[in-house]
Amino acid sequence: MNFTITRQNLHTGLAAVSASIPSKTTLPVLSNILFEATEDGVWMSGTDLDVAVRVKVLADVKETGSLTAPGKKLQEITRELADQPVEITTRGDQIELKCGRSHFKLNGSFAVSTEESRPILKGVLWELRDGEMKMVATNGHRLARMGVKVEATGTASADFIVPPAALTQVQRLFKDGDQLSVARSGNHLGFRADTTEIYTRLIEGQYPNYDQVIPRDNDRVALIDKKALASAVRRMAVVASDQTHRIRLKFESGRVHLNVLTPDLGEGHDEIEVGYDGEEVEIGFNANYLLEVLKHIPSDEVNFAFKAPERAATIVPAGDDAEDYLCLVMPLRLLD
Repeated sequence: MNFTITRQNLHTGLAAVSASIPSKTTLPVLSNILFEATEDGVWMSGTDLDVAVRVKVLADVKETGSLTAPGKKLQEITRELADQPVEITTRGDQIELKCGRSHFKLNGSFAVSTEESRPILKGVLWELRDGEMKMVATNGHRLARMGVKVEATGTASADFIVPPAALTQVQRLFKDGDQLSVARSGNHLGFRADTTEIYTRLIEGQYPNYDQVIPRDNDRVALIDKKALASAVRRMAVVASDQTHRIRLKFESGRVHLNVLTPDLGEGHDEIEVGYDGEEVEIGFNANYLLEVLKHIPSDEVNFAFKAPERAATIVPAGDDAEDYLCLVMPLRLLD
């Protein structure tokens, strides 16, 4: 294998792939990046056996071939190289880098492990139903569900559970305007757009019946400005307990009061105007959970629906053109 590549292209490829390399592993080969030099460019691949990322970068390839080499070390070296062309060659099981007066040799490996790693215990449920896609995630204390229209071919309906790490890579490596092709083969899912490919093993098992935990009888609804609520929650979170992050929300006609009392730290109070004319209700929530929900709501206002202090609350975008997005947050017990 022999090719010349710009330092920027090398750095870009390594940065894209390195995030899929595990920081700790009992299989040393997983710390490596696979280089595959072809006639029209160089593919770089990395995997932790659950998620695989593969990107193609432009290079002047003089000799095709493949080799794996230490990913993190290559990334650190490339970061410090001068902005000049980098010549990469393989000699036996070593990979050589030459850039200006800099010269490095790293031990490589031709062996690729196929051993299974331990399964991921948490995942995102992906539902496909007649041109509609829904994604659901929960940890038992909160739940988020979003649905969008898609163009689907093949199976009309399907359910599969995707590792969060794979979706993180999809979000990181693909741009907002990219047209993604997504395909499933057996227990694997692939994402492709132009010169970037991501593959992941799906998580096997039955996802909990999330629909039965979404309350249908939350008849008390407050219309709230999202930014105003987020700002007030952030202020209260400063003096909330580091263990529970609990804040109190007391809804009354026209406003909501936010209160925090932490014995070893202090107390805080704030209030904002809301669209609410129901009975007075006080509910405790984890401030961090509320902030995460509000950060991802796509509208300026939210409908905050609840029924009683011990029942789950739901938060959805407000407006006639609101997206199909729902978040559920379990309350925290209030102790007087």
